[in-house]
Amino acid sequence: MIDLARTWEQLEEIQPNVLRMIKNSILKDRIAHAYLFEGMRGTGKKETGLLLSKSLFCAEPKDGYIPCESCHYCRRINNGNHPDVQIVEPDGASIKKEQIKFLQEEFSKTGMESNRKVYIIVHADKMTVNAANSLLKFLEEPGSNTVAILLTEQVQRILPTVLSRCQIVTFKPLSFEKLVEKLIEYGADPKKAPLIARLTNNLDEGMALNDDEWFAQAQNLVVKLYETLNYAPLEAMTALQEFWFVHFKEKEQFDRGLELLLLLLRDLLYIQLGKKEQTVFLTEEKKMEQFALQSSGLRLAEQMACVIEAKRKLHANMNPQLLMEQLVLNLQEGSSFV
Repeated sequence: MIDLARTWEQLEEIQPNVLRMIKNSILKDRIAHAYLFEGMRGTGKKETGLLLSKSLFCAEPKDGYIPCESCHYCRRINNGNHPDVQIVEPDGASIKKEQIKFLQEEFSKTGMESNRKVYIIVHADKMTVNAANSLLKFLEEPGSNTVAILLTEQVQRILPTVLSRCQIVTFKPLSFEKLVEKLIEYGADPKKAPLIARLTNNLDEGMALNDDEWFAQAQNLVVKLYETLNYAPLEAMTALQEFWFVHFKEKEQFDRGLELLLLLLRDLLYIQLGKKEQTVFLTEEKKMEQFALQSSGLRLAEQMACVIEAKRKLHANMNPQLLMEQLVLNLQEGSSFV
């Protein structure tokens, strides 16, 4: 798994509002006894939890709040072996009562290296009811120097009684531009990065797509299908049998293919509107320009509506192969689903 960022400066680029709040809390000595970091996967929640831990334990924090990253305490937290910073993660599919009980027992002991203690609960929404109730008792009677940091992607699954005892901190998704920048920084193909950033907001998933041969082939086949629809429409149904159904087999794969087709159509519309800088199919620039010259804005808009409706029907469990055959007919006509 890729570390989205680790230092204060790196995380401040991604979550400036969150880091500003943490800075003010530290400088004003108003650290809450419990935080709930909520937001999409890949937005830096865990990294920020560790950063806050380092800020609290650091021997020589810069300007009073930025961890030095080099002292004994910072290094131990970075290496995951600081005895007073405990991380709880799901044991299998859930976080169990026994895990919370063990945490409580550990925190009842005197601090190994200081009188402060921090615990981070990853995927807090996966706590069993018994585990959540055990945690609730812990939150109701926190130690004077104990800080809880709960992380979740699904805040609606957290018990209201737990929520009410936490300061909720929302992490915003990475911007499109920032994700493209990060993808390239971590080695993604600059020509693929914009397309990937339109499909996911998660850096780990983005890098996986960059290295995925199935995904690379999927892009080529989407372009090939559109080309067939325009230059050899009578062969479109045959094309579905020859290459589309061979490559796109699972429901998720069909959905990915439709997402790519929708982005392709949108790119063609951008080219017609003189907004080429907003296109994302950068590996097929010449073909895209040719396609854009041979269609109208109205037809592209109608075709995009067809694909959006196809995605809706796919999610409503329509047979994927029947759906694609119907979609191809509608794309040829430029009309929407009936």
